[in-house]
Amino acid sequence: MSDKRQRARVQGSWAKPPPRPSRATGAVSNNQQTRHVDADPDSWGSGPQKSPKTFEFHQPSKQVRDVPPVKVMEQAGIHEISRGPSGVSRLRLLPGFLPPEEADWMFSKLLAELPWSQKTNYRQGDAYEEPRLTCWFGALPYTYARSTLAANTQWHPSLSTLRAAVEQACGCGFNSLLCNLYRDGHDSIGWHSDDEASLGRRPTIASLSLGDTRVFGVRKQPPPEENGDYTYVEQIRVPLSHGTLLVMDGAMQDDWQYIVSVSPSPPASGGERVPRSGPTHQPDLQNHVPRARRPQAGYQAAIHSQPTINLRSEASSAPAPTLLALRVGV
Repeated sequence: MSDKRQRARVQGSWAKPPPRPSRATGAVSNNQQTRHVDADPDSWGSGPQKSPKTFEFHQPSKQVRDVPPVKVMEQAGIHEISRGPSGVSRLRLLPGFLPPEEADWMFSKLLAELPWSQKTNYRQGDAYEEPRLTCWFGALPYTYARSTLAANTQWHPSLSTLRAAVEQACGCGFNSLLCNLYRDGHDSIGWHSDDEASLGRRPTIASLSLGDTRVFGVRKQPPPEENGDYTYVEQIRVPLSHGTLLVMDGAMQDDWQYIVSVSPSPPASGGERVPRSGPTHQPDLQNHVPRARRPQAGYQAAIHSQPTINLRSEASSAPAPTLLALRVGV
């Protein structure tokens, strides 16, 4: 009986699956180990394949903008440079308003005889010397950059003559004069508007230039949404040569700013403009009539530069000073 059971066990053992062959002893390579590791179902080549994502273009959240080119104004005439809620802004350009000999005589006279002095201004509580010389003529004091020029009614006779000639050309009166002397290419005035309350609403400013040419830069005030960023505003350059008259009126002081920047290439002399040879007697400016010019709008792509005189027209309802500003020098 025991033999039968033993044989049954032996026969039953034949029915078992044959044992796997034993592996050879020794180190197993990394490749062999990797083959027997279950593959990650999300790895490449296993499981359902995902279709690749296609490229989708999205418009940039901030629109790309181009900086507008700077325009250059040289054509004589009346130029309407903007129109908006504040009104129309105009520049009237009269090159050669004073003929060369008259301009030379006036330049020498005013350079030698006006009471030039350097004004101390204030910015954020700090004092600094203004990089130009000035003198003021008017029945009222004039304050800008937190410092005041005292009233001065003692007009130089030549300035009174100039004022009369400019009033005749502009068709309006002027009651004050700011003279600015730019001694060399380093003298300048930064971006500003002549919007002081003492000048009244929308003053007319006439600027008569004597001496070397300097570029008078003009830029538009940015809209409120630009948060004071001037990168994309319109800009104009006006070369003001010896004897040129420039008149600003309308909404210019509300909508625009202007500058006389440092000259990139100061003349070798390093001083004020040396006048060309001219008459030794006073020219007859009382009967000066500017040459007639046809008003032309538009800009030309050429650049010159200069110094000047600025006038502001009289306000009929208030004694606000209206400024005639003279810019002399390099």
